[in-house]
Amino acid sequence: MTGTFRALVGALIVVLIAAVGAVYLRDRASGVALSESHVSMTDFQEHHDAPAVAADGTSLVELAAQKLQNRFYKPIAAQTPVDGESTWIEAYLKSKHVANPTLPHEDASGNPSQDSAQLADVLRYADAHYAAALGPQGRADLQEAALRGIMGSVKDPYTVYLSPKEIQSLTESLSGGNFGGIGVYIEQLKNLQVVVMPIEGLPAARAGMTPGEIVDSVDGHSIRGLSLDKVEQMIRGQQGSVVHLTTHAFVVPKSKATPGPEHSYAIVREIIRVPTVHAKMEGNIDYIRLSDFGQTSADEIRTALLNGKAKGAKGYILDLRDNGGGLLEAAVRISSYFIPQGTIVSTIKRDGTKITQEADGDAIGGLSPLMILVNGYTASASEITAGALQDYHLATLIGTKTFGKGVAQTIYDLPNSGALKITTARYVTPLGRDIQHKGIMPDIVVPQDPDPMLIDTPRDKQLAVAKARLRKLIR
Repeated sequence: MTGTFRALVGALIVVLIAAVGAVYLRDRASGVALSESHVSMTDFQEHHDAPAVAADGTSLVELAAQKLQNRFYKPIAAQTPVDGESTWIEAYLKSKHVANPTLPHEDASGNPSQDSAQLADVLRYADAHYAAALGPQGRADLQEAALRGIMGSVKDPYTVYLSPKEIQSLTESLSGGNFGGIGVYIEQLKNLQVVVMPIEGLPAARAGMTPGEIVDSVDGHSIRGLSLDKVEQMIRGQQGSVVHLTTHAFVVPKSKATPGPEHSYAIVREIIRVPTVHAKMEGNIDYIRLSDFGQTSADEIRTALLNGKAKGAKGYILDLRDNGGGLLEAAVRISSYFIPQGTIVSTIKRDGTKITQEADGDAIGGLSPLMILVNGYTASASEITAGALQDYHLATLIGTKTFGKGVAQTIYDLPNSGALKITTARYVTPLGRDIQHKGIMPDIVVPQDPDPMLIDTPRDKQLAVAKARLRKLIR
């Protein structure tokens, strides 16, 4: 079973396999293309408040162009955002069955003020000639197409325009996600079946739901053939309300086995904070799985490590598989629990300025031997932590080569409640390794299908190797 799990806990969702860009999201979905509304987690250094300008389309595109030209981590040809805006607007018009849409051709001058004004002129032209035919949302849709075109012009999957809904989802994801819901991870398979994975201790698990059940209906309505978004909308609701689900056991595709008996659940929705850490003791081994680097992750990891030490842990496993990153600050704090002093990561800005993030002096001590599990979906903040610990020879990395995301983003709020997410720097490990598009090679390569259903099961070969190595070291 492959696909993209999401934590369905209420009005919005949290990306479980925290993707590192729209392209990666689509690739990871095994044929289920996620819409652009499903934002990614990456390494955010800063978050800037919206400037005090009017929230009309022309002022927004001017602002977007100026931010992109001034902040993107490498120089941009002046014509690039101009062409990007026109391309996206024309593509949007064609998608709405506008025959042969035309826009005025603009040649960039290289003067930032003049070029941003040209972008505004193109949007005004599109508004005047096409907005009325597109319906009541025509102007807003053209504005969004223009913004996506400007940001997408640099062909960087991490530099994007985020709609108000998208930036709200991203912000809530990174803040830990307090939502009203039932507490399950969900996945949509290629055949559109929806699989649920209840989160331990939350309403669905307490109601008796078990991992891997297929949802058949919600409140008496079949979900057969529905999109994941629609299923989410059907399951979520107000705190204290009840949702009724029917499910059956998952059957491996092409298996001759027949579906198991139907189960019915009546689950009361609650306000739920999605944990980013799952920790448990296995003998004298402290196993800690981190799903993303959010605002609460460092505190959760610290608690798990201290609990393990209190219970007599002699060895540690930090599982960063399928962890697509999050906050740079969280990566530095978590790395600092293991690294007493020295550089954690260095970020290099467009002008060559190098900013070094040092260990914060909060090392716990005695956290060895340490194994870190990684795979092809270990990315960004995960690679910062894994790379730093590998550089200092404080951990053994086990698994497969990591994703290779070595750039960091800054979020700039817009007055329409949307935002610009722009790649503003690249980063290197303490030894100066640039991992962009290269990834980190583990010390011990253990091939394994990157299937979330394998993780922490008897079939998890990578975890088995980590446990076996630890047992030899702590005899």
